[in-house]
Amino acid sequence: MFSLLEPPFFTRLRDAQHILVAGAGGGFDIYAGLPLALALRSAGKEVHLANLSFADLYGLNLDVWLEQDVAAVRPDTTFRGDYFPERTLAQWLDRQNLPSTVYAFPRTGVQPLRAAYRSLISHLGGVDALVLVDGGTDILMRGDEHGLGTPEEDMVSLAAVSGLDEIPHRLVACLGFGVDSYHGVNHSLALENLAALERDGAYLGAFSVPRHSREGALYLDAVTHAQQCTPSHPSIVNGSIAAAVRGDFGNVHFTERTRDSELFINPLMTLYFCVDAPGLARRNLYLDQLERTSLMRQISTIIEKFRDELPRQRPPRAFPH
Repeated sequence: MFSLLEPPFFTRLRDAQHILVAGAGGGFDIYAGLPLALALRSAGKEVHLANLSFADLYGLNLDVWLEQDVAAVRPDTTFRGDYFPERTLAQWLDRQNLPSTVYAFPRTGVQPLRAAYRSLISHLGGVDALVLVDGGTDILMRGDEHGLGTPEEDMVSLAAVSGLDEIPHRLVACLGFGVDSYHGVNHSLALENLAALERDGAYLGAFSVPRHSREGALYLDAVTHAQQCTPSHPSIVNGSIAAAVRGDFGNVHFTERTRDSELFINPLMTLYFCVDAPGLARRNLYLDQLERTSLMRQISTIIEKFRDELPRQRPPRAFPH
């Protein structure tokens, strides 16, 4: 039984002591998990950070690799170029005197990614909870919507984690409601999917990241640091969330990358929407077809084939208010 005094997400994690927070969609997704990780650490829990990476991990030195497809990225990890979100986050964590290793997975199919998760968890001595974090809400798309956003990385992560039955608690947290509209996601359908998850008992509620909380202030500082370290390719998702946390509203731009778009920064972007990962996986219409994949390009092919064979797609719906 849940209580209004505690979001169901944290109720589920109350007894967990060893937690892995992992970015589901690649890029800077792990930053969207930073407020959660900080809050859980403040509650006395051991928290580790990982991310599906867009960086060229195979160019890293051999001593970075713990196991096949698991890289331990530290503040001083050598890398060519400035786009390396995992190292950027590690450097920020080090500045805050926080544990500063961020684990990174290359972009693969479900089977190697699940194996990589198991290797990392073994290295950590086991975890009793795993939280997948999505910057945006396209991980909530079940497959028959008019637009899916950028599903490949989110879905390979969800499929890999949903098969880790040995972990008692597997949860998904989405931060940045609305940002995926620029990738074709209709957020009325996202809300419809959340309602269906509620009926299944898999919806774990929503809560915001307050600007004046310790977690909110540190998140804003981390995003600013990342923008300074990656000036040519700052995160639009986390930049939008950070703008909303600061109280900005409307067509607010923070990078030249969005100059041709009309943004809608708003308080809904500061909300975490949380669900049970196995429950979300059961609602997905094609996730089982990804199970035997080894390569990311197989994910794209399967999703495209599934979409081509749909008799109809759920059309976009406007918010009625």
